[in-house]
Amino acid sequence: MIQAIDPAASVRLRKSGGGVFEITVDGQTRFSKRQLGRFPTEAEVRALLA
Repeated sequence: MIQAIDPAASVRLRKSGGGVFEITVDGQTRFSKRQLGRFPTEAEVRALLA
């Protein structure tokens, strides 16, 4: 989904445990499932990449 929004984006999946899901842009954490207790919506992902 991220590359469909921004084809130039570098997307990497890093294996972890404990239900961690984070979106990091330019070295900064922009979304953390651990902090919010939920996954981002598609609209939130689009806003993070805008």
